[in-house]
Amino acid sequence: MGIAASELCRYVIRPTLIYLGRHSTAAESLLLGIAASQSALGSALHDRRGHGLYRIAEPRHQALWDHYLALDPERASLVRGLASQHAFLSGPHLELTVNLRYATAIAWLLIEEQHTDLPEANDLLGMARVWRHIFQPQGRLRDFTGAWQACVCPVNQVAC
Repeated sequence: MGIAASELCRYVIRPTLIYLGRHSTAAESLLLGIAASQSALGSALHDRRGHGLYRIAEPRHQALWDHYLALDPERASLVRGLASQHAFLSGPHLELTVNLRYATAIAWLLIEEQHTDLPEANDLLGMARVWRHIFQPQGRLRDFTGAWQACVCPVNQVAC
């Protein structure tokens, strides 16, 4: 069993988006749906496809730093501020597994890097398309919507 969707949103996703200056209900919902579809909200934090809630692969993590954050030192410093002081230097990819706010910031920046228009917070198919485009190119839209229904709103409860 993973993290409760409402708590993940309230204590990790929302504060991280606010910290980055990118908060919106649509962004919260999208990240919550991605975490649900990638790791069942933390039920599985590491496999061959990637690390953490969002299953971010090491090459994508490195490329984001090298080709996106390196071009914006202010934003890079902001994100680096979420990482552990010493652990980041010795194992930066491990931060994706053990540091939920850092992983959330990186997941958001992967979305932002693609200049993606955000769907409405209640547009499951729109969110599924973003997830497939950025995180799971071989994924099926029904995988995202099924994960949303199973993990985020199992009884039509609002998660955030």
